[in-house]
Amino acid sequence: MYFGLKTLQNQTSKFAILLVTIVFLLYRGIYFENNKENGYNATSWDAFGYYMYLPSIFIYGDVTELKWIPEVDSIYHVTGGSLYQAIQLESGTYTNKYFSGIAVMQAPFFFAGHAFAKMTDVAADGFSAPYQYAILFGAIFWVVIGLVYLRKVLKVYFSDEVVALTILFLGLSSNLIQYTAIDGGMSHAFIFPLYSILLWHTLKWHEKPSLKSAIFIGGTIGLATISRPTELIMIFIPLLWNVTSKETRQAKWETVWAHKSHVVAVFITGIIAMSPQFVYWYYTTGKLIFNVGSKWYFFNPWFRVLVGPEKGWFLYTPVALMMIAGFFFMRGRNFKRAIITFCLLTIWIVIAWSDWRYGASYSTRALVQSYPVFAVSMACFSHWAWNSKWKWSLIGILVIFIILNFYQLTIYNNGIIESFSPLIPY
Repeated sequence: MYFGLKTLQNQTSKFAILLVTIVFLLYRGIYFENNKENGYNATSWDAFGYYMYLPSIFIYGDVTELKWIPEVDSIYHVTGGSLYQAIQLESGTYTNKYFSGIAVMQAPFFFAGHAFAKMTDVAADGFSAPYQYAILFGAIFWVVIGLVYLRKVLKVYFSDEVVALTILFLGLSSNLIQYTAIDGGMSHAFIFPLYSILLWHTLKWHEKPSLKSAIFIGGTIGLATISRPTELIMIFIPLLWNVTSKETRQAKWETVWAHKSHVVAVFITGIIAMSPQFVYWYYTTGKLIFNVGSKWYFFNPWFRVLVGPEKGWFLYTPVALMMIAGFFFMRGRNFKRAIITFCLLTIWIVIAWSDWRYGASYSTRALVQSYPVFAVSMACFSHWAWNSKWKWSLIGILVIFIILNFYQLTIYNNGIIESFSPLIPY
């Protein structure tokens, strides 16, 4: 009886993942359409840019002239009114402004949707309902995979109760719901698991260096980089892991030097993972690397991204304050320098991008994909609170944050936040 109770207690974090998954599926059902004529069109606006590779290559066989888009757009309204997702070259042909990594992760679900469309009388055009729902459920699938790996990472350092609380805070009180269960066609849900996988294999490599973990580290960084190039800074996670002092830094690089073949493997697998982008650019532009024209203001960032009334991360996703507070509760942790360095760099890059509004978005969506790393910091704070007199206050905060998040999700998806926020002067 005691063994059974103990085992059940150690499964709390699994139940947390199950609960989050159920909520994601419920929200997917609630927001089952956003277009009166065509149902839910997940692959429109920015999401169309990420997704466009798949129908271009596998249905229309046209990746440079894009002659198929006007007809598709007249039915499904995917471009948002203008084809800003592609850049027209001097030759008159096009290259995609968005990167191909998301399409790589969407591919299994795209093929499933295509097979279903072929077996029914639904249009097998890449944009009918089977494709839309395949991509949307694919987003939930990948985020759940990310939560499973995140749980594995956190369990190494924290109790099952703290891990469960961290997963609930992350899954139910943040804007992760919006970009998994509602706007799942965006990039964030698909990159999310890459961070969890990187954390896990970074941890495993430092426990016992192995070629397998090195391959996963390189491949994950490469795939994330051709999903959103700024994700390349995730390389600081394995670089700074286990670096807490001069002595540990020396020991770390002695270990790295003793496994030089693993470094080579990281580099090679990273290049292989990025190769689809290089091949695409060479085919469409004649260049292996092409500048798509993004701009940052690193010396004059937009702090309103964090605290402003329109998109403020701390305002609309207050659980972010716990993520930041965790920086001060990492003493003695071998991941401290890696986590803090990555989180601060990521925040700076996000708030320095020229289009600080990030289009129509709930809170700061550009940070969602990196939440597994921020979750490690949040777990440090939760560990302190759970083992102090603030234990039950932590439960109360969770309930309040969840209620607040669900309310804000409702008003955002009814157009209330977006309708009033542009009226606020800046």
